[in-house]
Amino acid sequence: MAESLRQQSNGERSNGDLRLAIPSDGAMFEVTEEYLAASGLAIDRPSARRYTASIPSMKGVEVVYQRAADITSKVDSGNADLGMVGYDNFAETRLEGGDTILIAPDLGYGKCELVVAVPDAWMDVDSMSDLADLSVEFRESGRDLRVATKFRRLVSRFFFANGVNYFSIAGVSGTLEASPTMGYADLIVDITASGVTLRENRLKRLEDGAVLASEGALIGNRRLLIANPDRLERTRELIERIEARRNAGGYLRITANVEGDSEEAVAAKVLERPECAGLQGPTISRVYGLDGRRWHAVTVYVAKSSLTSVVDFFRAIGGASVTVAEPDYVFGQESPIYTRLLAELGLA
Repeated sequence: MAESLRQQSNGERSNGDLRLAIPSDGAMFEVTEEYLAASGLAIDRPSARRYTASIPSMKGVEVVYQRAADITSKVDSGNADLGMVGYDNFAETRLEGGDTILIAPDLGYGKCELVVAVPDAWMDVDSMSDLADLSVEFRESGRDLRVATKFRRLVSRFFFANGVNYFSIAGVSGTLEASPTMGYADLIVDITASGVTLRENRLKRLEDGAVLASEGALIGNRRLLIANPDRLERTRELIERIEARRNAGGYLRITANVEGDSEEAVAAKVLERPECAGLQGPTISRVYGLDGRRWHAVTVYVAKSSLTSVVDFFRAIGGASVTVAEPDYVFGQESPIYTRLLAELGLA
């Protein structure tokens, strides 16, 4: 019993259950839940006040809700095997040389940028070089530029790399956009998706002031994944479902009846158009109709952007009963993300 309690306090588990940390607050909270649900991994959370949940469609996975700012540290400390978090948060809070690894930086949701924004009234400040010159002027007048941001490490590196050497980070909590107006800071560096909030607060982003492009990312604890094959296998299943769902979003399944003397003859017709080759070529089977004609059912997976041209082509070669459907998942021969993970873990 004492050993079990010790393991729990250290974030360790004696079984193969996988613990996945997701945001309980902020902009990534709802979109992460929606993203998992769209991947067939809907979360069952009995109460909004409960901070643990399950994924009914995938046994052996415990979901834990954590503050977005804490997820990277929770994974690094071993309190969670995996975490879904904004890449910006991971880049800012990761422990250099720690156990946390970046499994996938670009899950395709929650896209935004960390940008430098200054007051509209600064008519002559449009670039980082302008800001560097201004920082010198401020220093000569007896003070440094005050920057309101929640990303101290990323901002410091970016400013120094762009020649802005005289600045201080203002300790501001809550929304940052009002900081210059309220006099708490001279400029801000904050996350934006559309730029609307910046404009509404009379701020403008600098032309070359994009510190970082960010979106939802998947991170993991190297030590825990190596040590437990069951958790690694559940990690593979989670990754493959997410990856297959993303793959499916770019394709449509088109089926049509095409007349021809043989499957080979029909295949030759279909492959006259490269976009009809689909993922690995058309699937063709004989249709045993009542009219005595030699029909064949042809199924291809094509890019959504090619839908109209492919349907028109099937019509042109005598295709009938053309139907279109969206696949739920498209699994490749292997998972690129999981393959990279195995290499990162030294298990390839």
